[in-house]
Amino acid sequence: MSAHYSTIQGLFVQEDPNVVPSVVGALPPRFGLLDESPERWHNLCSKLKQLNDRIEEEDGLESHYKLFFLGRHGQGYHNVAEAKYGTEAWDDYWSKLNGDEELTWGPDPLLTPLGQTQGEEARVTWKEELQYGIPVPDRFLSSPLKRALDTWTATFGKDGEGEVVDKGKKKVLILEDCREEYGIHTCDRRLTLSALTKIYTEPTYTFEPHFSEEDPLWDPDVRETKSHIAQRARAVLDFAFESRETSIVVSITAHGGFINGFLSAVGRPIYALPTGGVLPVVVKCTRPKSDPHSNSKVSSLEY
Repeated sequence: MSAHYSTIQGLFVQEDPNVVPSVVGALPPRFGLLDESPERWHNLCSKLKQLNDRIEEEDGLESHYKLFFLGRHGQGYHNVAEAKYGTEAWDDYWSKLNGDEELTWGPDPLLTPLGQTQGEEARVTWKEELQYGIPVPDRFLSSPLKRALDTWTATFGKDGEGEVVDKGKKKVLILEDCREEYGIHTCDRRLTLSALTKIYTEPTYTFEPHFSEEDPLWDPDVRETKSHIAQRARAVLDFAFESRETSIVVSITAHGGFINGFLSAVGRPIYALPTGGVLPVVVKCTRPKSDPHSNSKVSSLEY
């Protein structure tokens, strides 16, 4: 039996089925946490600890809980192009090109100046909430596309005044499965591993083992399905829940399509998170009780 994923409700404003994401905004106060008290994050962490400390075993199953911060990359030049031409014309024609006379959006476009600022605004929001005890993620995962990596860097990877993560802990694992819905659109074709490692160097940036030199997924004629994105998100969830006692708070910097695949995998409706936005989700994983003498991995990914 594979793991089953669900969410704990009643914690964040974004969980309301009637909420309008554009009204909530990319970075609502407290990242949307409903608890407004000064102890808000301590309260949430205590709840998470209680859930994980509670023995939940039934019919050979056990449950574990983690808090995910799902970050969407800041505005990229492909976002500007889609707004310029409209979604229908973008999907039908312009997305298949690398650019026009004004913009370049493929492959693997950069953040716009606004997109860079959005990543920095996320850092400011994190800093504001640190004084109220927000838990800094103990694991960072990211898409291999530059717009996601540059957003992660602007939010968590900066040194000096205003940093969120202590030096030495600024490390992100780059997973192929965290990338955007792929195929047809040139903006979703990634660079080669050689090109990426020249920009994103160790020890801060680590690519998963067996990360291929060439993009193995992008197809100029076939667009990935929504159901397959959800399967990829499940594989990332399997990996995140592989560790039961550590990495209780996980950051994933990715894309709108991946984030909705993640929500589908945990049984939540899609959510149109604005660029540069952060969506917190508490996820419950229920799976067969582990054998304490087994070293087998839960994830379908190899790391």
